[in-house]
Amino acid sequence: MKKLLVLGSTGSIGKSTLELARNFKDKFEIVGLSTNCSIDELEKQIKEFKTKAVVVKDKLQAEELKKRIGSKCEVLSGDEGLLDIAKRDNYDILVTALVGIAGLSPTIEAIKLKKRIALANKETLVVAGELIVNLCKEYEAELIPVDSEHSAIFQCLVGEEQKHINKLILTASGGPFLNKSMHEFETVTIKEALNHPNWKMGSKITIDSATMMNKGLEVIEAFWLFQLPKEKIEVIVHPQSIVHSMVEFTDGSIKAQLSSPDMKLPILYALTYPQRFNYTGVLTDFKKIAQLTFFEPDFDKFVCLKIAYMAIKTGGTAPCILNAANETAVDYFLKGKIKFSQIPELILFALDSIPADKVLDLENVFQTDFNTRELLYKKFN
Repeated sequence: MKKLLVLGSTGSIGKSTLELARNFKDKFEIVGLSTNCSIDELEKQIKEFKTKAVVVKDKLQAEELKKRIGSKCEVLSGDEGLLDIAKRDNYDILVTALVGIAGLSPTIEAIKLKKRIALANKETLVVAGELIVNLCKEYEAELIPVDSEHSAIFQCLVGEEQKHINKLILTASGGPFLNKSMHEFETVTIKEALNHPNWKMGSKITIDSATMMNKGLEVIEAFWLFQLPKEKIEVIVHPQSIVHSMVEFTDGSIKAQLSSPDMKLPILYALTYPQRFNYTGVLTDFKKIAQLTFFEPDFDKFVCLKIAYMAIKTGGTAPCILNAANETAVDYFLKGKIKFSQIPELILFALDSIPADKVLDLENVFQTDFNTRELLYKKFN
């Protein structure tokens, strides 16, 4: 019986994780959950899984939940609550499905406890990849990717030596605007940007998919996960989202991991590796797939993807600046403050305005994140 701490349990990844826990009641126990402010959903989860401790990021909502459930479950709140629950040595696997930089500190605490990290919070590696990788080595913690692309690469590399890798090939759906022109980006609505053709995800990651910044963040994540130069990490557009990623080896052979687009499969693999559980919840019928197509992304149209490669080249805190600027820009777009086409403009503005420094420690990361958000706040307020 593996004990799971699921941070971000009311989001799409968190809900999929809990669905797997329902399917494998004899394999997984849920010992902790968290949400930002969705206490109605969290209350249902507490009742179903008999969870003894949860975190609500919004402190007012945390107080409301306490009134509802009384002493049945401990309710923590804020960033300090996330740290508290992550420091408790009562779980085996941390499923980190938090959005943005909020996942960084709890992940570090789990690493120090030598836990397995089922990582769905890509921003953790984007803003502090070197720090996280070094801590995992120091504490001998396992870092298993949950992103479908990185899970695919991870699976393809089982039993392989790194010296035999020629390149990693990350597939991208292209999002909802694959066939739109740059000129049309000027008039994109929020509703259009949130209408992803293949995946059901939260608002932030769905907008990132529309700009292809999601793929840019995944390139940075792959850079740290698999310790390869950016020149060996390629992105290819694959609209059907059946091939989740590929690895090309030095002998010309290519391995790929394929399945229907459903996040439960990479989540399950992260929870069970190196085993595979018998699961029929997601099946792929190739007789019903008309075609699999692949082509090069348009870096001029999807500027965010180009910016991500630039941030890797600059190094240091540049990816942290990129991430904070992107989170802020996406938030402004969703609030109607800026146009869709302005998202990459704000990111470039931040990268040009804030000098990149070496990532020395966690304090440096958070200070860079704060400085970036403050810069953009002053620009629009």
